[in-house]
Amino acid sequence: MAAATDRVKQILSWYSSENVGVKTNLARLMNHGALAGTGKFVILPVDQGFEHGPARSFAPNPAAYDPDYHFQLAIDAGCNAYAAPLGFLEAAADKFAGQIPLILKLNNSDTLAKMDQPCSAVTASVRDAVRLGCVAIGYTIYPGSGHRNRMYEDLRQLILEAKDHGLPTVVWAYPRGAGVSKDGETAVDICAYAAQISCQLGAQVVKVKPPKDFIEQAEAKKVFEKHAIPTKTMPERVRHVVQSAFNGKRIIIFSGGEAKGTDEVLEEVRGIAAGGAFGSIMGRNAFQRPRAEALKLLGSVMDIYRTAG
Repeated sequence: MAAATDRVKQILSWYSSENVGVKTNLARLMNHGALAGTGKFVILPVDQGFEHGPARSFAPNPAAYDPDYHFQLAIDAGCNAYAAPLGFLEAAADKFAGQIPLILKLNNSDTLAKMDQPCSAVTASVRDAVRLGCVAIGYTIYPGSGHRNRMYEDLRQLILEAKDHGLPTVVWAYPRGAGVSKDGETAVDICAYAAQISCQLGAQVVKVKPPKDFIEQAEAKKVFEKHAIPTKTMPERVRHVVQSAFNGKRIIIFSGGEAKGTDEVLEEVRGIAAGGAFGSIMGRNAFQRPRAEALKLLGSVMDIYRTAG
């Protein structure tokens, strides 16, 4: 692992209550790949096979049905890490041991059941993460679901267990369920609220969706208007979400979302980077493209974060 830069040291200083193991693994995430030492992140997540089904996930690029493909793509692109459910990591972790930091996604849901109150099943353990040599665990919460309290309680226990093994936790904070509208899932006030909840639960890294210029909660809208909180542009909205993550003292990264054109992806990433985000976690927009095109796109995304300051 490379010597820590001043930026990496600064970020680690925000986690002063964490044990040495957790901070060492956060440093491993920050000191790997093309963005090593910058405090910026581009992570490849591939949980879509479980979450959306194999054809919807991998048919656009059939090479991606193979678990090896994603390990190699993350390595060759210079990603900070590769995140996936238990099965994909078990299938190839030995072959690629030590070549890329791994994040084990501990819970997952599927699209076979249509639920007003979604709740992901716990599908792996902290022990699995340790056994596979992972540097972190991942866990999804659904603020807005009637089952959110169970998810919050389970997450707190998993965070404590992960800390005992020196592992940080990456929380996927995806508001959904009967408590929020479809538009509200990506509303700027809801995204910021989800980030705050995740940080309060003890997440060291938080992943949210890029916020849209929409305010879901009437009570929040009054405050946004009274205090003239700007939301018209992506940088403004991202800046508010970052501020909500303990004034930017927690690592917060943004998802790439559904597959879209290259120009659209890069324009969105420029706005996210300009708002002070720590990086992107980009799945379908990478692995659904042909390999050469995916490597070029990920390289361009990393260039944006490298020059964003």
